[in-house]
Amino acid sequence: MNLAADLLCALACLTAVTCDRVYVHPFNLFSFNKSTCEELESLVQEGKKTFVPVPIDSQTTPVYEDDLRDKDKMEAPSLSGRGRQKLSYLKDFVYVLGTRFYSELRDRRRGQNVILSPTSLYGSLVSFYLGASNQTAADLQRLLGFVPPSGDPDCTSRVDGHKVLSSLRTIESLVKSKEEELLFSKTLCLFSAPGVPLSQPFVQDLLPSADALYARAVDFTNPSEAAKQINAFVEAKSKGQSKCFLTDIDPAADLLFAVDVGLAAKVKQASRLKEPQEFWVDSHTKVLVPMLSVTGTFKYKTDAGGTFSVVEVPLSETALLVLLQPVNGSDLEHVESELSLQSPAWLQQLSPRKIKLTLPEFTLRGSSDLQELLADMELPALLGKGADLSKISDANLSVGKVINNAFFQLSGDGTEQAEGPAAQKGDVAFLEATLNKPFLLAVLEEKSRAMLLLGRVTNPLLGV
Repeated sequence: MNLAADLLCALACLTAVTCDRVYVHPFNLFSFNKSTCEELESLVQEGKKTFVPVPIDSQTTPVYEDDLRDKDKMEAPSLSGRGRQKLSYLKDFVYVLGTRFYSELRDRRRGQNVILSPTSLYGSLVSFYLGASNQTAADLQRLLGFVPPSGDPDCTSRVDGHKVLSSLRTIESLVKSKEEELLFSKTLCLFSAPGVPLSQPFVQDLLPSADALYARAVDFTNPSEAAKQINAFVEAKSKGQSKCFLTDIDPAADLLFAVDVGLAAKVKQASRLKEPQEFWVDSHTKVLVPMLSVTGTFKYKTDAGGTFSVVEVPLSETALLVLLQPVNGSDLEHVESELSLQSPAWLQQLSPRKIKLTLPEFTLRGSSDLQELLADMELPALLGKGADLSKISDANLSVGKVINNAFFQLSGDGTEQAEGPAAQKGDVAFLEATLNKPFLLAVLEEKSRAMLLLGRVTNPLLGV
């Protein structure tokens, strides 16, 4: 735990000097102030309101659920200097934890497609931080990267989780676009055992963090039936983006947490090549996949060792797609083993370059269990049976899976291109870059450069 917190804190301190003229410790931007602490004490004395979720197969919409589509305005929120500073610090915390989770997931799924949402995983931890007390809250706070500048154990040494969730939602609101080229959605589901009460304030605190929130009761004592019901429910609410992400459930669990993030993007002015093109899954295996071609001025670089190149392609006015491909005979396994993902250097110092880019159309679906990832990071007890989650429920909760689903679909504008990729080479000023073997990708929010998605494509035909 100390290693993770020290790493995050050090990164925050390194990046802080670039944010504003006046240094403000990141902790102070998100911590409670004295007046808020006094309000919290009065709320504790008032007691906690609870409710029992309706069964998952209920045909009526419970009054405690609130669809936020009418509240979630599409206009990008305006940011003050302090707001921009918050996002600048937070995106570094999100990046460090997101890349650590990616590394663990990649090791579990070697040779496979991988996709996850760093902002979603970070937000899941913040959600449990809001429901935690005592040592569990302190441990979560340190993992999130917020180490108080002083060791005073009072209320002002605690981070206000509402401020953190609000900043995360600002990032997601910024990436939303009225353009047809990009569609972003986020759904949050809480599944509790029958009769287990949930804190009404806790659920209300989570409402602004997603487009829609659902809380339903499920009988976990029949694991196969429970998994079937939850899979069907989430697939319906995500409009087919998430499919069969659960295969097993702990029958002793009291709570299952699931977040579903989806992003469908069309590359501007990208047309589909007339014929499918070769994509080398490995040095011996190739498949034929639909390919897109787009020509323009994009940011680009190659690393000093000449083992990979990076190109940054705008998906819309609000989102950027960063593609890292091995070059000069390197493969992705080698590049990832040599590349320090903990440092965002691979995303920086790109320069404009005229490029003719050819890349596959693809759909990625991924599901990760935060409990498994924490166990891989030697933090299995953080949300384990001994965790103090008394702000979520009066019951002694046993948290089962904490699922984060991610969906990413990349396509062109639907226009067929008559000529193959060997044509249109007349302009020698354009660099030709073709992604025809496994590559790494990231989707960033344009203003803050916060990382919404991180993944790898080993076979574009898988996941459709």
